[in-house]
Amino acid sequence: MIQKLTLGEIIPKKTWLRLAITWIVVLLFSIYGHDVMQGTMSTGTAIAVFLLLLATIITAAFGVVKEADELAHKLGEPYGTLILTLSIVSIEVILIAAVMLGPGDNATIGKDSIFSVMMIIMNLVMGLCLLAGSLKFGEQEYNAQGSLAYHSMIIMLGGISMMLPNFITGAGNGEFSFVQAIVLSSMVAVLYGFFLYFQMTTYRHHYVQPAVGMMEIRYAEAQKEKEAAAQDQLTAPKDFRELFIRSIVLLGMILPIVLLAHHMAVVVDFGIKAAQLPPLLGGVLIAIIVFTPESMTAVKAALNNEFQRAINLCHGAFVSTVGLTVPAVLVVGLIADKTVRFGLAGYETILFVVTLLLSLMTFLGRRTSPILGLMHILLFIVFIMLIFYP
Repeated sequence: MIQKLTLGEIIPKKTWLRLAITWIVVLLFSIYGHDVMQGTMSTGTAIAVFLLLLATIITAAFGVVKEADELAHKLGEPYGTLILTLSIVSIEVILIAAVMLGPGDNATIGKDSIFSVMMIIMNLVMGLCLLAGSLKFGEQEYNAQGSLAYHSMIIMLGGISMMLPNFITGAGNGEFSFVQAIVLSSMVAVLYGFFLYFQMTTYRHHYVQPAVGMMEIRYAEAQKEKEAAAQDQLTAPKDFRELFIRSIVLLGMILPIVLLAHHMAVVVDFGIKAAQLPPLLGGVLIAIIVFTPESMTAVKAALNNEFQRAINLCHGAFVSTVGLTVPAVLVVGLIADKTVRFGLAGYETILFVVTLLLSLMTFLGRRTSPILGLMHILLFIVFIMLIFYP
C-alpha cells in the first residue's frame, strides 16, 4: 500500500520558486526580446541580458539535475541513469543546436563544446577532485577496471569524432562527408549504447567503490543488501502520481532552456564579435552552463571519500557527451544543411593527446595522488591561456 503524498510533499517550495522565476524570465523575453533577436543592443544592455540569461539557464539546469536525480532514485537502474544522462546531454544539444541555427557561421561549435567539456571535466574538475580528496583523506581508492573502460571509450569515441576528420579526405577542412557522418554517428551511438548497457548490467561492479582490506567481506555483504533493496524497489509498486508530477516538473525545467537558448546564442555571438574574443569561448560557455551542477557534485563526492563516484560523474559525463552529442550535432547539421566541423586544431590535438596520456597515467593504479591533481589543473590553465594566446 502506497501512502499518497501531497503536492507540497512531492515538490518542495524551493523547486516551485525556481520554476516560477525561470518561466517569468521566459515570459519577459517573449514580450521584450525583440531587440535581443535583432542584435541591436548596446554593450551595457548586452551584458545585462547575458548575465540574466546565464543565471536563468544555470538555475534551470540545476533544477533539471535535481529532478532527474529524484526520478533516478525512484525508478532505479538502468532507467534512472538514462533519465539523468539524457537530461544533462539534452541541455548541451539544445544550446549547441541554438548556436548552430543562430546568426553567423558556427561550424565548429559542436567540436568547441565537446573539447571544452573534456578540458573542464577531465582536467579542472578531476584535478580538483584529486587534489581536494587527497589533501583531506590521503590516498583514495577507486575501481581501476571501470576507469580503464571509461578511458577506452574516450580514446575510441574522441579519436573517431575529433581527430580522424583532420586525416581523411571527407568533405575537406576537418568535415565529414554525408556518408561518413551517417555511418560514424551511428557507430558512435551504438557503441555508447552497448557501453551503457554493460555498465548498468553485467559489469556494474566495475563502477562501484572497491573494498578495502579487512572490510572486503562486510563490503560484499553490504553490496548484496543494497542490490536486494534496489531489486525490491524495482518490483515494488510505485506512486505513479509522484513520478508523473516529477516528470512534468523536469520538462518544465528543460523547456525554459529550450526557449531561451536562441536568445543566449544571439547575445553570445554579439558579445564575442563586439569584444573580438576567440570563437572557442562560445563552446567553453556551453560546457560551463551544462556541467556546473555535475562538477560540483563530483567535487563533493571526492570530499566525502567517494572517489569512484567522482570518476563516474566526470568520466561518465564526457563519455556521454561524445556518445550522444556527436550523433545529435551531425544529424542537426544534415537536417538543417549546416556545416559541421569536428576536426581539432593543431594545439587542440596536442592538448587532447596530453590529457588522455596524463589521465591514463593518473588512473593506472588504484590510489590517487595530489601531485597528479595539480598536473591536471595546470593543463587546464594552459588550455585557457591558449584560447587567448594561441
